[in-house]
Amino acid sequence: MELRHLRCFIAVAEELHFARAAEKLHIEQSPLSRAIKELEEELGVMLFARTTRSTRLTRAGKLFLEHVQRVFTALEQARDSVQAAANGFDGQLRIALSDGITPSRLPALLAHSREEDPEVEIRLFEVPLAQQIKGLHDDLYDAGFSMAEDAGDGILVEPAWDDQLMVAVPARHPVLVYKRIPLDEVLRYPLALGDPANCEGHARQVDRFLRQQTAQEPLIAQRVATFEVMMTLVSAGLALGLAGAAHIASSRELNVVARPLAGRSPMLTTYLLRRDTEPTQMLARFIERLQLIGSTGGDAATIQRGV
Repeated sequence: MELRHLRCFIAVAEELHFARAAEKLHIEQSPLSRAIKELEEELGVMLFARTTRSTRLTRAGKLFLEHVQRVFTALEQARDSVQAAANGFDGQLRIALSDGITPSRLPALLAHSREEDPEVEIRLFEVPLAQQIKGLHDDLYDAGFSMAEDAGDGILVEPAWDDQLMVAVPARHPVLVYKRIPLDEVLRYPLALGDPANCEGHARQVDRFLRQQTAQEPLIAQRVATFEVMMTLVSAGLALGLAGAAHIASSRELNVVARPLAGRSPMLTTYLLRRDTEPTQMLARFIERLQLIGSTGGDAATIQRGV
């Protein structure tokens, strides 16, 4: 089994179309089909179920894809580690980011880490939550950040920082008559909320807040995969958004105003995830900085616009 077989397999698994996969790899379809046939013969299983109209992964193919993706992730990290050493770094911290985390403390944390441990390279990986958890178990990442409160056995989940849940409002919207908007007023209008498939923890925390505060079902205009799309919908006047203060503050959309909710300000929590083992010295220092920033408030983003 050679790397070219695995690259061919991943291309077909991603495209589920041999012609498009061959085009993606810049090869003819015939050698691609031959590589897949050789791989299936070596493994003794069918990786794809093919008809004249469709190509899909078999159960064995789906399982094999998970392992192959980890192989290429490990190879990429090995290459990055070698390059980091060549560039003068003595070590590397691999940090996974998932789940629509609020970025309020992250820039300050990374800046402090660079100042205090300049010889340590920090690599960030934006991955789905399930991939982060699997990667932590497989030692592909040293730690990660997520808004999920539970990651299963073997993974420690510790609160990292909180961020105020705010309402993102289009400029000149009627609810701007309120300095602090009652939730009942928010629920009168369509909402743009996070998609649980892409930002599971964020969506879960917001949905739990809504369930605790009201029995009224929100009118959801759209579930979005990114906060950039959420702010675009808000800026266009198509919906109100519910997001962390830092997400709204970092928006490039000019026609978005941030307003707090009436009553006690709800908070969104971002968590640090790591294996339930003794951390390395590099990771331990990183965690100490995180705790210090969390206890002092760090350089958390604040919303001035429209509050």
